Amino acid sequence: MSASTDEKKRRPAAFRLDPSERSDLRRRGAPRIDVADPDDMLPAETDAPVMPTPLRRRGPRWGGLLATAVSGLIVLALGQLTLQFIEDLYARYLWLGRIALALLIIAGIALAGLVLREIVGLMRVHRVERLRAEAERALRHADAAITADVLGRLRTLYRGRPDLTLPLARLAEHDDEVIDPPDRLKLAERELMTPLDAVAERVIADAARRVSVLTAVNPAGVLDVLFVAWQNLAMLRRLATVYGGRAGTIGTFELARMVVTHLAVTGGLALSDSVLQQVIGHGLAGRLSARLGEGTVNGVLTARIGLAALPLCRPLPYVAQQRPSLSRMLGKVVGYGRDRESADADKRA
Repeated sequence: MSASTDEKKRRPAAFRLDPSERSDLRRRGAPRIDVADPDDMLPAETDAPVMPTPLRRRGPRWGGLLATAVSGLIVLALGQLTLQFIEDLYARYLWLGRIALALLIIAGIALAGLVLREIVGLMRVHRVERLRAEAERALRHADAAITADVLGRLRTLYRGRPDLTLPLARLAEHDDEVIDPPDRLKLAERELMTPLDAVAERVIADAARRVSVLTAVNPAGVLDVLFVAWQNLAMLRRLATVYGGRAGTIGTFELARMVVTHLAVTGGLALSDSVLQQVIGHGLAGRLSARLGEGTVNGVLTARIGLAALPLCRPLPYVAQQRPSLSRMLGKVVGYGRDRESADADKRA
């Protein structure tokens, strides 16, 4: 009974033999003991599931090649027609040919200026995007060197702006006082982004209010679509300008593509019942007019697009500041309209 009790109480234990003890056991005729390496008991790497690698497209891109070839042919045809037109004018009237040639040179210079402006605007949009990515990396790794580079690029971006002269001076005063990299970025966000966020929210409120009012009174549905698209693009361009992007036409469409991609990933265009009830006043607007309810929904969608564009236009992510919500923005839309009406009434009085 005692032997069985001892066997029950005894628990398995792992032990390691020295090389000298192993040799002694072999000389005494003891059976061979295979001691497993603890690392060998781990599961092999081949047992883990392997993620499939996406296949890369091989060969030429036929669609891009076709578009390039067709565009080149159109440019050559237009150039040939223009040169033929100028030659005909020279053959008939010499002074008309010279005027046409001068106008062609002016048009070429203007086209080059437009192309250069669009390239610079697109570079500004991507510069703000790269700056935001560097700031996020500095926050993740708490890197002092990356933080110093981000702050230097921020000062370069906002140098010469009268509305940020005082915030830049306040930020420079704390350079030697704040050492922690995340704290330095939070301080830069509070000092520089706070006044810009207020202006950006005002831009979104203005655009949402215009869209909601004009689509409610406009009887043509096609004009509604064009007006809403134009107002949203103008809002995105103003938001980029507020934060230092100053995007051109191509840059604005690039920003719109980024916003649409962001909304498609996050599902940001879905409207909840609570938001709709807050906007239409528990069904009051819907009972008054169907057009008024449609205009209200268009205004809500414009505000949501603007809110989705805010983190894409800002050179710093939301860390110290709270990202504005849709309900808060809609409150500003209504409140701003009332403040505007009271200000106009005071001026008339």
